Amino acid sequence: MGQPSDTVRQWNSHLGMGNLKKRRCIKLLLPGFLLTSFCFYLMYFRTTIDHRSPKHQSPFLCLSDISHSKVPVNEKTILKILPFSSLTAERYFRATLNNLKSCELPASINKVPCLKCIVVGNGAVLQNKSLGKQIDSYDVVIRLNSGPVIGYENDVGNKTTFRLCYPESIISDPSQYDANTILVFVPFKPLDLRWLVDVIVKNKVSDRGFWKKPPASIIYRNNQIRILNPSIVKRAAFDLLKLPMDIPIEKPPQYPTTGIIAISMALTMCNEVHVAGFKYDFINMNSTLHYYSNDTMSSMGKMLYHNISAEQILLKQLKSSNTVFDLTGNF
Repeated sequence: MGQPSDTVRQWNSHLGMGNLKKRRCIKLLLPGFLLTSFCFYLMYFRTTIDHRSPKHQSPFLCLSDISHSKVPVNEKTILKILPFSSLTAERYFRATLNNLKSCELPASINKVPCLKCIVVGNGAVLQNKSLGKQIDSYDVVIRLNSGPVIGYENDVGNKTTFRLCYPESIISDPSQYDANTILVFVPFKPLDLRWLVDVIVKNKVSDRGFWKKPPASIIYRNNQIRILNPSIVKRAAFDLLKLPMDIPIEKPPQYPTTGIIAISMALTMCNEVHVAGFKYDFINMNSTLHYYSNDTMSSMGKMLYHNISAEQILLKQLKSSNTVFDLTGNF
C-alpha cells in the first residue's frame, strides 16, 4: 500500500488539531456544566420539599406557619418554647406578623439558581485581612448583631443582605443604615416580640425584662423586617450543637450564639456556605474580641447562656466535612 498523499496528511493533521481543541474546550466547560447541573438538581429537590419558595427554602416565619393550637402547661417542654418554637407564644407572633409587610425572601435572591452565601462573624481575626471585596462578591452576605460596616469596608466589605439580631443586640446607629438590608429578627422571649411591635407602631417602649436596654426605635423600615422561623434556632441548638434538652432548673438555659444561628439559616437557604470572622484566640484572654471594639477575649467567660467550646468544635466539624468553607483560617 502506498504512502498517504500530502493532502491526506494535511486533512488528518487538521482533524487532530480539531479534536485537540474540542478536548480542551470540554475540559474548560465541563466543570461549569457539572456545577450548573448540580445547582438545578438542588433547586428541583428543594422545590419538592418546600412549596413556598420555588428555588430556595425560606428561613422566615409567616402567618401561615402559626398553628393556632394551645399547648397544655404540663407539655411546655424546651422544644415548644421560645426561642426554639412558636407554640407557646403564638399570639405574640401573630401580632408581630400582622404588623409586618412581608415574610418572604426577596425576589432577587430567588432569581439566583445557585446561591453562594457568606456569614460574617465579628471576630478580630478579620482585622487587616483586606477581605472586603471578596466578601462583597457573594450572592448573600449575612452579618450579626451590631457589627458595623461603615469605616471597616476594607476588611469586612459593605454589602449586607441579612442582619440577624434581637432587641439587646440590634444596630441603632443611623450612619450604618442600608436600604438593601433585611433585618432578621431572632426572638428569644415573648417580650422581644412585644418590643418589636411597639417600635413598629411607635408605641412607648419599656426596657423592663431585658438584660440590656434596647433602643426606643429602629433604623429599618417595615418592609425590611423579617422574623426568623424558630425552627432554624432549634436546628442550630439540637441538630448542630447537640445541646442538652433537659437542663436542671438551677442552671441557666443554653442557646446558640447569633453566629451559629446565622450558619443554620444559611445552610437552610443556600447552596454553598462560607464563613469569615469566627476564629477566636482562647490562649490569650487579653487579645481583642471584635474587629470593631476594644473588648477582650476575657468577656467571653461572661457568656452564661452560650457554650463557646461546643460551638468551636462544631465549626471545626463543619469545615472538615466541607459543609462550610472558612476565609479566615482554622477555627
